[in-house]
Amino acid sequence: MREKTYQPTTWSLQDLYPSADSPEFEASFQELETLVTEFEKVREILSDDISVDEFMGAIYQIDKITRIGHKMYAYVQLWYTQDTQNEKAMALMGRVDQFVTGLSNRSLFFTLWWKQVSDKTAQRLLDASGDYRYWLEQIRNFKDFTLSEPEEKIINLKDTTGFNTLNNIYDIITNRYTFKLTVDGEEKEYTRGELMVHARSTDPELRQAAYIELYRVYGNDSIILGQIYQSIVRDWYNENITLRGIKAPISVRNLRNDIPDEVIDTLLEVARKNVDIFQRFFQLKAKTIGMDKLRRCDIYASVGEADKEYDFDTAFHMVMDSFESFTPKFAQLARRVFAEDHIDAKVRKGKMGGAFCASTVPELTPWVLLNYNGKADDVATMAHELGHAIHAMMAADHTVFTFHSCLPLAETASTFGEMMLLDKMLAEEEDDAVRRDILFRQVDDNYATIMRQIYFALFERTAHQMILDNASVNELAAAYLENLNEMFGDAVDVTDEFKWEWISIPHIYGTPFYVYAYAFGQLLVLSLYQQFKVEGEAFKPRYMDILATGGSKAPAQLLSEAGIDISDPAFWQGGFDAINEMVAQLEQLA
Repeated sequence: MREKTYQPTTWSLQDLYPSADSPEFEASFQELETLVTEFEKVREILSDDISVDEFMGAIYQIDKITRIGHKMYAYVQLWYTQDTQNEKAMALMGRVDQFVTGLSNRSLFFTLWWKQVSDKTAQRLLDASGDYRYWLEQIRNFKDFTLSEPEEKIINLKDTTGFNTLNNIYDIITNRYTFKLTVDGEEKEYTRGELMVHARSTDPELRQAAYIELYRVYGNDSIILGQIYQSIVRDWYNENITLRGIKAPISVRNLRNDIPDEVIDTLLEVARKNVDIFQRFFQLKAKTIGMDKLRRCDIYASVGEADKEYDFDTAFHMVMDSFESFTPKFAQLARRVFAEDHIDAKVRKGKMGGAFCASTVPELTPWVLLNYNGKADDVATMAHELGHAIHAMMAADHTVFTFHSCLPLAETASTFGEMMLLDKMLAEEEDDAVRRDILFRQVDDNYATIMRQIYFALFERTAHQMILDNASVNELAAAYLENLNEMFGDAVDVTDEFKWEWISIPHIYGTPFYVYAYAFGQLLVLSLYQQFKVEGEAFKPRYMDILATGGSKAPAQLLSEAGIDISDPAFWQGGFDAINEMVAQLEQLA
């Protein structure tokens, strides 16, 4: 007998706070003030002679402060994403940001001392720090790039009204966009998520119209959005390169991810050398759907005759069954997200577009945001975001500082979850048209997750330098078109409206150089998934150990223990070889 029927719902934030104006939320302000006032006394005992007990006592205080701060931030940010035009949420988010920044500045002395303490003392304390060790090691990685306490305080305050505010303004502007499109003879108004459903339509005119409308709306604000981006890039450079002395803009992200520059350079170089794989795929796709050549608006087109839809309940059970087939534990953890009302899947005006998983503190089940439209992509997105949630819950035994994986490894469980779902869909689908569509979508997704993200990162690298050289917004748009033309070669025609695609990508605004994490994670998972297919049950404990480690080890060390050398170009090439094999199989079917 089937369990209850699942429908798209709006999440509950009760596990964080009863409401924004609740006594509990207000009490958190006072509790943090009290805790930080007490913590400030730690300054008096900081020296090379500090005892282990004194040191760990300070760490436990920081842990408690951090947990409360994370819960407050999570509440206001999740409340805001429900409706990005909610002025009360915006005001409270600003209040929390300002308040927590002030407290962070008052406790900043500890991390500054920790970076400067002698290596001998640091080693003595690290040896006694337990699960906090890697977090403490990461802090010391920034030793050579840290400024004085007054300067660090100024930067924290600057971010509150600078970088953070610029990103909030970008979100406010873009999340209120609506798009008009004529479908079946009737003009309708859409959110971005609803509009992009038509980007995969079997109707080429509708696909083109969807993209033209998308970039018409973004392009109308190109000067504003472009100026926001230029300001963010200059801020990134001024703080990290000019003041801190980090080598290059992308090196800032690499340092935060604890991955050597050389590894990311290798990833980008190997990807660039394999761009022809996807160009072949797009030529094959054009032939399959009866076109001489794809346009950029056609690359995600469905190739099957069937444009199959999946209601939310069906999607839920497909995803749960695929998790269950790997291990019942995965399905059990994913169901917690639904059981605790931590999922928001309804499409509605003003809601933040896209999808994400928000892990706040180890003891709380993550919150998952979807914009569910009933397409195969939406089912895959559900598996992806629930994979993130599983990853966080698998690592819940770690501290608030070490249960989160670094960005490149954070995509491991999510992408693996998608691949498990895909295998299930292929195994159970009887309609040949739908099965072929799913196979094409697999390569589509590999393009979107790997090569598209690589070329975003390459564009970012170019754009950061161009902005320092005083490039205009239109010059950046022209550079982006060049970027697209290199990626697609002669396989795809790129029309002029796509010059505004870059201003529609939130990641390059909010988290510069985040995007290569997707390619890193996808190629890693292709390797892991091949191991799974070869080893079967023997693979599962090793994979689950990777997830359970969370962010408590350096990425290179964790992957080395799993038999992966991320400094070796052959590792990255192996991922592309797997994709090449997929394309070759499709070429044989054509």
